[in-house]
Amino acid sequence: MKAFRGGIIRMFEQGKSGYQISQDMNLHARTVNRIIKRYQETESYSDRQRSGRPRTVRTPANKRKIKGRIQRSPVKAWNSIPQDIIDKALDDFLKRLKKCIEAGGGHFENK
Repeated sequence: MKAFRGGIIRMFEQGKSGYQISQDMNLHARTVNRIIKRYQETESYSDRQRSGRPRTVRTPANKRKIKGRIQRSPVKAWNSIPQDIIDKALDDFLKRLKKCIEAGGGHFENK
């Protein structure tokens, strides 16, 4: 939808109504009117600031810190890896192992 915002605003500034724009661009009228309203309120058609706490676990600084810990002491670094990443790695390993066993040691990537 972001790709259409500039065109919607351009057509609105040319004097077209929200309904006409929605018909011309084959979009829902409520969507077009919401974009026009946001533009009138903020003078911009970019996304508004999101509420909520920003992500802090997977910042580049933390990734570098964890990588350094792993290189210095792999055992201690294990505790700083988020549990969801560990779970995903284990799930992927089990799926790959199962496919390998089913393939009888042959190639299994394309099956």
